[in-house]
This record gives sequence, structure tokens and C-alpha cells, in this order.
Amino acid sequence: MVAERLFDVRGTRVVVTGAASGLGFAMAEVLAQAGARVTLADVDAAALERLELEGDVRTQVVDVADAGQVDALIDGAVAAYGGLDVVFANAGISLEPGFKDPGGGLAGIDPEQWRRVIAVDFDGVMATLRAAARVMKPQGSGRIVVTASTAGLRTDPMVGYSYATAKAAVIAATRQAALELAPHGVLVNALAPGAIRTRIGGGVLPGPEIERMWADTIPLGRMGEPEEIKGLVLLLASPASSYITGAILPVDGGALTRSHTL
Repeated sequence: MVAERLFDVRGTRVVVTGAASGLGFAMAEVLAQAGARVTLADVDAAALERLELEGDVRTQVVDVADAGQVDALIDGAVAAYGGLDVVFANAGISLEPGFKDPGGGLAGIDPEQWRRVIAVDFDGVMATLRAAARVMKPQGSGRIVVTASTAGLRTDPMVGYSYATAKAAVIAATRQAALELAPHGVLVNALAPGAIRTRIGGGVLPGPEIERMWADTIPLGRMGEPEEIKGLVLLLASPASSYITGAILPVDGGALTRSHTL
């Protein structure tokens, strides 16, 4: 059938960073269930150990802020599966409150937290882009998908300066890499999630008050669930997206249709 051929990822060799929970696990899960061969990478060794995922999967402990570890991740995946087809540069953290929160804003920026967020959310993406391109460019094919954010596309008082800055930079880097790598058959795109119920903010799911604050900014009236990104993930990893590159694809319940966030 045409639909099966378009979205066929069986045997596709995939790496997902930040894969132990949230969006990263949703990405790895849908691809493994669809028959891809998936390497799940995360800095949290204990969380990787607890994962229950059927299929041809392997795990590797990686801090994406360390470019050497990222290179080792990509080399390990190539060695294990004989090549590399798709990389999801997904790992990200958020440590600072937005300026709407008490203690947030410019006055509340902690230099150590700032450096850590930039190191993971931007430097980690760049390290992953470089490592993936090193393999894909010579082979003349591949897909790289970066996790950006709607916070990188417009101002957002609910997120910290470091997170918003890193995500805006990631979007610029995605477009630049797409331009460079297109002649080599490598597609580079970014997902821009809006408010999704993950543990990115301090390791806990958002409580009812935070959920209500976010819901008020979203036309669909609720936060999204990690599972709701799976369809787009499958699209970008499959032959169905063969003419898509340099795209920034929002998954935000319509939030970007509004001229303001609050």
C-alpha cells in the first residue's frame, strides 16, 4: 500500500538524545514500534536502565554538553547498526523561571544555570548536528531533526532567558545546516513544541496551577501530551518527508496563532 511505503521506517538506524523520558522517549518509542533500530541516549543512567521498550533498541549514557561524548554516541551507533539514517537532537533542560514568576527575569539569572542550559540546549544540539553531519554528508543521505520550541519563535514570559535564547539559536542553526547539507542529500528540520506535559522544568510534571496558566494561552485549551508528537516524528523519519528541509514545525495546540502568550 502507498501509505505503508511512505511511512516505512523498518530497519532505519536512528539515534535519539534525551530519550529517557518525555518527548525523547515518545520519539524512540514510536520509531522502535514501527521497526526502526534505535539508540536511546540520555545523561540519566538510572532512567535509561528503567526503560521498557520492545524492538531493536540499545541505550548509551551521554551528556550532550560534552562534544566528545556525542561523537562517541554517533560512532557507537554506526558501529552497532552499520550506519546512520536519522538523528533526533532532542536533549534539553530548563532551569530558570520565566519573568512572570517570582524570582525570574533578568535580575534572577543565575550564571551557573545559564551556562548549563546553553551548554545542553544549544551547544549539545550543535555537537549532535556536527557529529551526525560528519557521517551523513559523505554518505549522501540522512535526516537530522532538532527539538526547538515555540519559545524560540516568539517572546514567552513563562520560560527563562537561557531556554528562550538557546531555542532561538537552535532554530537559526537548523536553517543554516539545512542550507549547507541539502546538496548532500541530508534533510535538517526542527520541531517547535509548545506547552507539553514533560519533566523538563525541574524534573517534575507541571502542577494544576501551572497547567491552567498554560491552558489559558492555548486555543485548544490544554497542554499537549508527549504522545501527540509521534505522528510528526514518524513523518520526518520516513520517505514521506523527502522534500521537507529547513522547516520549523510547531506542535503547540494553536498557540502561535495568538498575538500574545498571556
